[in-house]
Amino acid sequence: MDRTELAGFLRSRRERITSADVGLHAGRRRRTPGLRREEVAQLAFISNEYYTRLEQATAPRPSREVLAGLTRALRLSDAERDHLHHLAGAPPGPSREVRPSILALLERLPQAAAIVLSATYEVIAWNPLAAALMEDFSALSRRQRNLVRRAYLEPRADGRPLYGVSDGGEFAQSAARHLRATAARYPDDPELASLISELLDGSEDFARLWAAHDVCARPALCKTFQHPLVGPITVVCDVLDIADRDQRVVIYTAEPGTPSEEALRLLSVIGTQRLDVPG
Repeated sequence: MDRTELAGFLRSRRERITSADVGLHAGRRRRTPGLRREEVAQLAFISNEYYTRLEQATAPRPSREVLAGLTRALRLSDAERDHLHHLAGAPPGPSREVRPSILALLERLPQAAAIVLSATYEVIAWNPLAAALMEDFSALSRRQRNLVRRAYLEPRADGRPLYGVSDGGEFAQSAARHLRATAARYPDDPELASLISELLDGSEDFARLWAAHDVCARPALCKTFQHPLVGPITVVCDVLDIADRDQRVVIYTAEPGTPSEEALRLLSVIGTQRLDVPG
C-alpha cells in the first residue's frame, strides 16, 4: 500500500468534483475547490475521521467495500478505479458494473435473449426475453445468478437442467476452463477464490477439469433450452467481449423461419408470467 500516493490521488479527485456534480447544496462559500472531506465520507458511507486519515496518509489499508464506496463518491473512471485499488494494495477483482450503453443495447434487442456475464460467470444484466428463456434472474439471489455454480452445484428452482439435453455438459466444461484463466488474472480476489474452493469441494467433475489446467475453451455456437411452456428452443449463441471490464455480452437468437424463432417470439409476449401447463 502506497499511503502517500493514495492520499495525493484521493485529494486530487476530491478537488475536481463540485457539490452540484453529486447533488449536494453548495451551502456557504467554500475556501477550497471541490468537495469537502466530510462530504466524500458521507457519499462513501465511511467515517469522516477515517477518510481524513486516508488523505493524511495515516490510515490502515482500506477494505474493498471502502474502495468501492470511494469509487462511487469520487466518480472515478474504470482506469482510476483500478489505480485506486493498486495504490491501496488491493488489486481490483472482476468488475460487476455494467456500462449504461450496454444496458441500453440489451433493451434494443427485443427479438434476442441477451445477458451480460462477469469474468466469474455471474449474470449481472439481462433483458426480458433472456429472463423468459432461461430464468427470471430478478427472482434469484446474487449467489444463484452465478451460472458456473448453478451448472455444477445447484439445480434450477424448477428442477430442470441449466441447458437442454443437447448441451451435453459443454457449457459446464467451457465455464471451468474460462474460470481457470480468470483465476490467473485475479489471483488475489477473495470472492473468486471462495467460488473455486466451493466448486472443488462440491463437484468431482469440476475438480477433474480443474486438475487438467486447460484454459482454452471451444465456443458453444448452438444451445437448446427446454422451456416448460413452448418446448425446445434451439438458438445460436454469439459472444461479444467487453475487454475494458472483462465482461461478455451473450446473445441468443433463433434461425429465421424455424419453430424456435416462433417459440422465441411467443416467449417475448408471455414473458416470465406463470401459466398453467396442461398435464
